[in-house]
Amino acid sequence: MTHATPKAGHCIAIASGKGGVGKTWLAITLSHALARAGKSVLLFDADLGLANVDIQLGLTPVADLGAVVGGRVALAQAVLHHPGGFDILAGHSGSGALAALDPAALAQVLHGLRDFARDYDVLVLDLGAGVEPTVRRLAAFADRLLVVATEEPTSLTDAYAVLKLHAADAPLAKTGAGIVINQASTPASGERTYATLARACANFLGHTPPCLGIIRRDDRVRDAIRRQTLLLTRHPNTPAADDVAALAARLL
Repeated sequence: MTHATPKAGHCIAIASGKGGVGKTWLAITLSHALARAGKSVLLFDADLGLANVDIQLGLTPVADLGAVVGGRVALAQAVLHHPGGFDILAGHSGSGALAALDPAALAQVLHGLRDFARDYDVLVLDLGAGVEPTVRRLAAFADRLLVVATEEPTSLTDAYAVLKLHAADAPLAKTGAGIVINQASTPASGERTYATLARACANFLGHTPPCLGIIRRDDRVRDAIRRQTLLLTRHPNTPAADDVAALAARLL
């Protein structure tokens, strides 16, 4: 694969090998935490086939990525401002056409996104789960890749696949990729989960991506998602909220 598109200023992509690990929730909550830290943030729902950032937040965008790609609106016209202090570029759920964008069209989208995102301190990409070519291209576009995994063995296997392919795709993969363990039953359990994944990377990839954060399992997360609200607003002093805030501070 070739990756000639220039990078955005400070772009963080959030990926996972499988669905159900809390990737989109983390992208939203991290964007909010970064905004609360004083940064201007654009969250791009880059899950081109199953976008759901707007659904998790109860938003009804007038325009989305599909309208941008179709040439019906400019990128700036598709951006929503969330009361949490960050901006959102909604995806286009259920669009197989977007998920299968050809390389030239995807490069054009990224070129426009790179230019537009220069007005922001941080660009957060919520990638689709898996290792499809479009997902890999978006991951390689970012300055830093956060691979989300849980304690489930299948999640670790799939997370390793993401890290392996990213190492082949991105020249800065050894320093640009990191691991976030989500839904950890305890901090110690999260550390053990990370250690398992780190050993596989060390043995077979020749490098060990750092652990950027361990986010504890927290029932308040489910409540915030169900009510389509931000965790840091609804339940600001909870374990998961503290852990995401610590992740944001580490990234900054």
